[in-house]
Amino acid sequence: MKAGACHILVKTEKEAQQLKAQLDKGANFQQLAKKHSLCPSGKKGGDLGEFSPGTMVKAFDNVVFKKDILTVHGPVKTQFGFHLIKTLYRS
Repeated sequence: MKAGACHILVKTEKEAQQLKAQLDKGANFQQLAKKHSLCPSGKKGGDLGEFSPGTMVKAFDNVVFKKDILTVHGPVKTQFGFHLIKTLYRS
């Protein structure tokens, strides 16, 4: 199985919740990722490309490979910070 996903990585759960509230009101995921994400993928709108299970940390994988696609999930805590994760597809 493979999946494509994008994410926004921030330092605090509060910041992640504020961004999620903006997304819930229709804000553009890619624009928020470019502006706020601490991950280098932010420059590409948070796009992580395609990957297989086990490539990302477990908490991240659990969202990408088990939760609804095209829905923003999070905040998801990892050792890197707090993520908002949107799975684009699974194949």
